[in-house]
Amino acid sequence: MLISVAAVFLAPFLFIVLTSLMTASQARTASLWPRPFQPSNYRDVFDTIDLIRYTWNTLQIAILSTLGVVISSIPVAYALSRMQWRGRQTAFLVVLATLMLPFQVTIVPLYIVYVRLGWIGHLTPLIVPAFFGDAFSIFLLRQFFMTIPQELSDAARVDGASEWQIMTRVIVPLAKPAIAAVALFSFLYSWNDLFGPLLFLGNNPKIYTLAIGLTEFKQRYGQAWELTMAASALVMLPVIVLFFLAQKVFIEGVTLTGVKG
Repeated sequence: MLISVAAVFLAPFLFIVLTSLMTASQARTASLWPRPFQPSNYRDVFDTIDLIRYTWNTLQIAILSTLGVVISSIPVAYALSRMQWRGRQTAFLVVLATLMLPFQVTIVPLYIVYVRLGWIGHLTPLIVPAFFGDAFSIFLLRQFFMTIPQELSDAARVDGASEWQIMTRVIVPLAKPAIAAVALFSFLYSWNDLFGPLLFLGNNPKIYTLAIGLTEFKQRYGQAWELTMAASALVMLPVIVLFFLAQKVFIEGVTLTGVKG
């Protein structure tokens, strides 16, 4: 049963890969198996668009944004879950309230601010805001931090550890699965984001991301299905590799958190 379900989800990816290896005439037919195989389609994609430059720009945004989200969200989530202070629940409700506002609602004032800062046409507006926290990431980390036994923090305080030491040496190592999930969500969002780069990067093709490059590629060569599928496969490949590499982090994190209060 699991193999059957997995086959349903893998079928679209298999279709993309097989179509990307077809000739131009065969890609327009109902055939599912390429005869003959034409791997040169992938080389043609690199010759058609500056895929390496787009990948580098996207990696800069995705990696730096992920680091910003993780670094800024962990202390906030720790303060909202492990520390006792007046107004903690109110602050948490304010954070949750920001989840109700879609990005498109605040885009006009944000765009005006970025224009006055001179950030339009640069990667800055896609990276810097991530260092000010993310409501969903804070919520996810807070909920996970609350599942860690309080006795561990109390024991560290008895030994003279500060709140910063408790967070970095006790809570963060035990929260690896949640931190890895937050990092993956942030990376995937930045990697696949089209709206933000399309709005903030302006008309500077040197800093275009893969999402913009793939969109322009589809507009120019939309009828060349073999090239479109090859480009789509190349864009998906780094994310697929990252997902398989991150499985080890999840397993290790679950093992480390096998402590019952």
